[in-house]
Parts: sequence; structure tokens; C-alpha cells
Amino acid sequence: MGVPRFTRPKTPATDSPSPYLYVANCGPAVGISYDTIASVFNTFGEVKGIYAADESGTRVIVSYSEANSAQQALTALNGKSCADLGGRSLHIRYSVIQPNCEAESQQVNEQIPVSLLDSEVNIPGLYLVHDFLSPQEEKELLVAVDERPWISLSKRRVQHYGYEFCYGTRNVDTKLHLGELPSFVSSILERISLFPGLNSSTSILLDQLTVNEYPPGVGLSPHIDTHSAFEGLIFSLSLAGPCIMEFRRYLDGSWVPDAASSAYTKVENVDNCSNLARRSLYLPPRSILLLSGEARYAWQHYIPHHKIDMVNQSVIRRGARRVSFTFRKVCDFIVSPCSTFLTALIFNKYVLLICMQ
Repeated sequence: MGVPRFTRPKTPATDSPSPYLYVANCGPAVGISYDTIASVFNTFGEVKGIYAADESGTRVIVSYSEANSAQQALTALNGKSCADLGGRSLHIRYSVIQPNCEAESQQVNEQIPVSLLDSEVNIPGLYLVHDFLSPQEEKELLVAVDERPWISLSKRRVQHYGYEFCYGTRNVDTKLHLGELPSFVSSILERISLFPGLNSSTSILLDQLTVNEYPPGVGLSPHIDTHSAFEGLIFSLSLAGPCIMEFRRYLDGSWVPDAASSAYTKVENVDNCSNLARRSLYLPPRSILLLSGEARYAWQHYIPHHKIDMVNQSVIRRGARRVSFTFRKVCDFIVSPCSTFLTALIFNKYVLLICMQ
């Protein structure tokens, strides 16, 4: 069933009593651990759990066994300084549980164990190399892209090299070649050829680069990189700031590609949340990630829209910016998705349909 999901209350604190309290100005981002919070609120009754109310790290949900305990805690602590919580003045309201499937699938990442190594994620075809660049190389790359013009999207900025990725069609136009990849990534391309997990006979020819700049709190929606536009190896280099990348895969049922996007549409078992597998991986600055095989085609990847991430009980702030370099190989011939025939690729017990000419 997973951890319950709660909503921020919309009624005054005196209305709709429940066993759940929404407590603001309290949490790991302000130096107060869940254990400390539990010890304070346990004085009013049995606390079943402490949960993050949102991604801020400064608001929590205190879940009691009895509504009466929650009422006593609210009366005693709301709007008052609490010495055992660093002298902070708490702002408390009743909260409401949402035990629905959709809410559970969108919990903040501290409810998902965050792995530090690719081997812990256990997704075939996924590889992460730490310290792929030195701090000086990272600095030089950031200077190089900041000297180039950025394209502003709704929530982030991008640059394209080799070929432009058109977000409207989720595809590239091979007739509009922008030129060779810039010289400032030459050393990266050379090092990629020695990437672990690749067959020594594998030829790596990368001709498309997208640079993304993410401000604090901005991530990516779940997606699979467009299969009809790009070949099977996706390299993503993280610079400047850390983030959590999550992966999701539906264990049962068939998937077919949406002709207008890079996403896949499930055609059966759409209401069964238990079929959703999720993984989470910490991407530190100067690390590079490879998505290939099952990781490339069978798992959606995304970056939650958080300003902070919880990694092994530690609060990791995203930083002022995060810049990613995504290297790909454009297919030699681009066709409209599913315009000819489908080839089935089978990963474990799940069938993924990939469009190919």
C-alpha cells in the first residue's frame, strides 16, 4: 500500500478534527529530525508516523492513532514556541488523508529509498559514473555554455547542438543540421568511448547534444526519450547542482507509443497501482549517467520538481542551478512514430512496443 498521502488542509484549525496534523515550521530542512518531532508529539498520545507534508522539508504530517490526541497536541502547541524543537513557533492545522492510487504514485522522494550507486538500483542497462569530470573541467564547461545563447522554455533554458530537438513534435529534423558538436565537449566524447558496461566492439557516434539549465525546484516530467528520433544510448552529464532521478516501470500490460510524444500509453491494467515499480538514484555534480537497453526503453525517467531531496536522512538542496548535458545519436532516418511496423522488445515479464521502420 505504501505510505499514505496527505493534503494541505483548507479549513481553519478548529474545523474538521482528525488524527492527522499538518505542522509547519518544523522538519529536517530546519534541523529537526523526525525522531525529535515524534518524541515531542508522543507526549499527547500514540504517534503512528511522521511524514513529509511536501518537498520543502519544513512541513510535516503527524499521524496519531486517535483524533483526541491530535486535538490535545494542536491546542498545546499551535502558535507557541516549543523549546524541545529548537524554540520554533509551530503552525498546526488538521490534515486529510488521501489513500488513492494516483496520490501514492506521486509521493515525495524520501518515501522511496534513494540509491547512491547504479548497482543498488538494479535496472539493466543503467550505469552511473561519479566524478567523471574534475571541478576545473566542470567550471570550464559552464563558462563555455554561458557564452552561448540560451533558448528560454516555460520553466528552464536549453541549447541544442548537432540537431535541434523540437518539443512540439517530440522529434528532430535531420535536414536541419546545426553543425558538429562544439569543441568544448571533445574530451567528454573521447572519455565516453571508455564507458563501463559497453561492449568493446560498440561504436559510439554521438551527434546531438541538448544542454538544459534547471533553476531550483524545476525538474522533468516522466518520459522515455523519443525512440523514433534517437538510437539506444543516452548519456546525461550533471553539472553545478545535484538532483534525484527517479525511474518508473509498469510491470504488467502492453505499452504503445503516443504518436505525438515520447511517452508511452498503457492499454491495460491502468487502474492497478501495484503494477508500478519505482527506483530512485542520486546524481551528484560531475557524474554521468548512461541509459541503455532496458533502462533506455522500458523505464520512464524523471526529476521530481523539488527544491530539496532527502538522501539517507540527509537534506540535499538543489542549488542555484543544475545544468545537464544530454548526448544522443540521431537515427539515420526519421519517420513518424509507428508509421510502418512495430517490433516487440521483451524485458522480463513485460512487453514494450518500439516503433521502427
